Amino acid sequence: MKTGLYFDLRNPARWQQDPARLHAFTLELCEEADRLGIDSLWFTEHHKFDDGYLTQPLTFAAAVAARTAQARIGTAVLVAPLHHPAKLAEEAALVDLVSGGRLDLGLGAGYRIPEYELYGVSDRRRYHETDSRVGQLRALWGDGGVTPQPIQDPVPIWLGYLGPQGARRAGTLGVGLLTANAQRWPDYRDALSAAGHDVNDARMAGGIQGWVSDDPEADWPWVSTHLAYQLDSYRRHMVEGTDARLPRPVDPNQVRDRDPGTSLDYFFYGTSTTVVEKVRRYTEGAPVDTVYFWASLGGMSEARARANVHTICTVVAPALRQLS
Repeated sequence: MKTGLYFDLRNPARWQQDPARLHAFTLELCEEADRLGIDSLWFTEHHKFDDGYLTQPLTFAAAVAARTAQARIGTAVLVAPLHHPAKLAEEAALVDLVSGGRLDLGLGAGYRIPEYELYGVSDRRRYHETDSRVGQLRALWGDGGVTPQPIQDPVPIWLGYLGPQGARRAGTLGVGLLTANAQRWPDYRDALSAAGHDVNDARMAGGIQGWVSDDPEADWPWVSTHLAYQLDSYRRHMVEGTDARLPRPVDPNQVRDRDPGTSLDYFFYGTSTTVVEKVRRYTEGAPVDTVYFWASLGGMSEARARANVHTICTVVAPALRQLS
């Protein structure tokens, strides 16, 4: 199993950093991780978060492509309905060219009303629009489409759908499924087969909510503080622009002890041996090719982010490569 790192470039007011330094430091981390042999680097997208969340993953991916040599570079995810298909095809092709053919394009439907309002796009058919981008991009990367063309033919497309219906949509379209949850494999597999795709070509990958520590109990006070911030931020922004009530603050101790259900309701925490075993159980039986971990949790210091990246690259990644 391959290992990646996941970046969102949050800059919370509580731990405010100079934004230019944060972006420069993240590029340094990507370069260091690439040197240490990380398999992939992933970038995500949100708009109008109050902590400076990354808004343009392909733009940042192009900068990373110019600073790295071997790691795959992915989006997890790019909110597809917000982006015109031709512009998306051109930007993705550029990243693929700059990187020498290392792009993985992960698409998702999004969920935040303020993001759709910002872009002047309706969210009512966002899943249909996301699915449609697959065919549109494939056509635009073909004869008579955008120029210049990407190096890869085709560029790998992934759909970041986390539920059973989304897994079936990815299978029907014959693209990768961007979740590491083995529970989604039967739905994905059956849809691939029903649509006439070769099940042997199935590809799954996805993020892991977790953190590795040499001394879990000693580190938990500061890890849990940043974890609570990150989860509460997601939950708060999730309901922004809707009539839903603001969720109660998360208890990180409960999240730590919970079995995975959704993407935000668990946290694999402990030594590398403990976390790798939890990843093994989470992915067991499914064709999960890659899992990626947060490079840092919202607001962490440079020193802690750098130490975590080093641990993922030199300890966790070698252990995960032993998993079949």
